[in-house]
Amino acid sequence: MLRYLLLAAIALIAYGEAQAEGLTAERLGVIFNINDSASVRVAQYYALKRHIPPANLIGLSVPDREVLDRYQLGQIRADLLARLPSDVQSLLLVWSKAYAVECMSITTAVAAGFHSEFCTPGCSRTTLSPLFDTAGWLPADTTGWLPAMLLPSGDEMLAKAVIDRGVAADGSRPPGTVYLVRTQDQARNVRAVGYRDAESVVSSRAAVRELTTPIDRPPSDIIGFFTGEAQVQVLPRLSFRPGAAADHLTSSGGVLEGSSQMSALAWLRQGATASYGSVSEPCNHPGKFPSPGVLFDHYLRGDTLLEAYWKSVAMPGQGLFIGEPLARPFGSTE
Repeated sequence: MLRYLLLAAIALIAYGEAQAEGLTAERLGVIFNINDSASVRVAQYYALKRHIPPANLIGLSVPDREVLDRYQLGQIRADLLARLPSDVQSLLLVWSKAYAVECMSITTAVAAGFHSEFCTPGCSRTTLSPLFDTAGWLPADTTGWLPAMLLPSGDEMLAKAVIDRGVAADGSRPPGTVYLVRTQDQARNVRAVGYRDAESVVSSRAAVRELTTPIDRPPSDIIGFFTGEAQVQVLPRLSFRPGAAADHLTSSGGVLEGSSQMSALAWLRQGATASYGSVSEPCNHPGKFPSPGVLFDHYLRGDTLLEAYWKSVAMPGQGLFIGEPLARPFGSTE
């Protein structure tokens, strides 16, 4: 009994330390494009809603291009790092373009700088994240990375709705279910082999349900939805709780507009608060996509969406994180 109490006390201390190191408004930089009026307005709205310190709100000149080259990124990143307060640990990028830097996502390229090992060769293992499945959250201090999430601002009403969902989610502990979906798409269904493990990790703290497509009765209590297919046919009939995370394993989900495959942006349009997709061909390597079990293990411990999503991807070089970073449904709002 004494040993059990000692272990429990150690676990509580570790949890308290992780919470103390967690992402807060004071540790988030909000970066916008000074050449894009929508980006400016959405960033200001976010700063107001999330009480972002004025010094953390930074405007940069970002080229109006979907894909930047490494030299353009270098200029942007140098300007950013010169102006960023030293206590900032993570970033929110507020614009719709750019979403990629050559074969890297903009969120990882800004976080860690451009390095070809993050995305080439595309179908092999790429650079591992030092943040995968870790406790606490002081990435800038411990690794030199500034993990980022993109809030697309091209549709201002949508961007503000996503922000409002994140704010509404805080401390709400929403009753809902994490759905792990098996599909008929053999190449994109590769995460399904880990669903039982995910369920064992999460099910004591949240409802978890496995579904198989086609889905006859679409759920309306979603806090997590993970699947694998190029087009999610059931999406228009899904309903999400504030703070919900949802994504689909496919090659170009991070190409926000113009791809033949469904964009991760579609999840936000339907009501999710954050999503993920790749911007260049990753093949179907599961390590390049979120692990639902790891994501919800950390989310249910009280991490923000940005923390939980970043901790869930072992090789994030090609992956774009989008949504509202500070949503924290399962943590304290104090």
